[in-house]
Amino acid sequence: MGILDKHKAIETHATLLMVLSLLVVTIGGIVQIVPLFYLENTIEKVDGMRPYTPLELAGRDIYIREGCYNCHSQMIRPMRDEVERYGHYSLAAESMYDHPFQWGSKRTGPDLARVGGRYSDEWHVDHLTYARGVVPESVMPPYGFLANAVIDGKYIEDVMATHRMVGVPYTDAMVENGLADMTAQADPLGDSSGVEERYGADAFGTAVNVRNFDGKPELTEMDALIAYLQVLGTMVDFSTFTPVANR
Repeated sequence: MGILDKHKAIETHATLLMVLSLLVVTIGGIVQIVPLFYLENTIEKVDGMRPYTPLELAGRDIYIREGCYNCHSQMIRPMRDEVERYGHYSLAAESMYDHPFQWGSKRTGPDLARVGGRYSDEWHVDHLTYARGVVPESVMPPYGFLANAVIDGKYIEDVMATHRMVGVPYTDAMVENGLADMTAQADPLGDSSGVEERYGADAFGTAVNVRNFDGKPELTEMDALIAYLQVLGTMVDFSTFTPVANR
């Protein structure tokens, strides 16, 4: 009996095919998964990475709620054309506090992994209000209603506590002051010392953006979303970053 005849015997015997397929998948799974248990950490720790502030976290939830991930990825691949267009390739550590992470390959719009600080707050307000007003070829729908949606922050501390349950290192002080920190970050005339102390340069080496993001006196969903967008890709200093493999 030749090799083809043996293969035919497997294909024509449903039970045998199922058992052998399961065996192949099991072996492949073991080969991929078992080595991970012998690594101290599967994510390389990078200086500067910090949890999102309450306002940024609220903005991220709005980003997900409005389906922004359907058209924008947050993953720059280590290929020349991507790095030249968007910046340094994405690190796993940059998504270590994202639940769920925003990596992907769908790009109706540009990748947003390094969008933080690239445009002014005013540009973001105009773009979110009517995208074609600043990018004529854009197909993005308008999100101007975000500027009229006031945030009360009623559940932000509960959201932070939930994220802490899945590994985000929010301290008791961070959770207890969640609402106050959310309000302070968008109020440059108020006392922002608390949010800067808990999330800023002294704690993580990364500055916190404190300002009125949408120019309105109320704390709005527009404030939160822009605060989130403005921090993307800004936590790691790539001028000093060196991968472990090159050290």
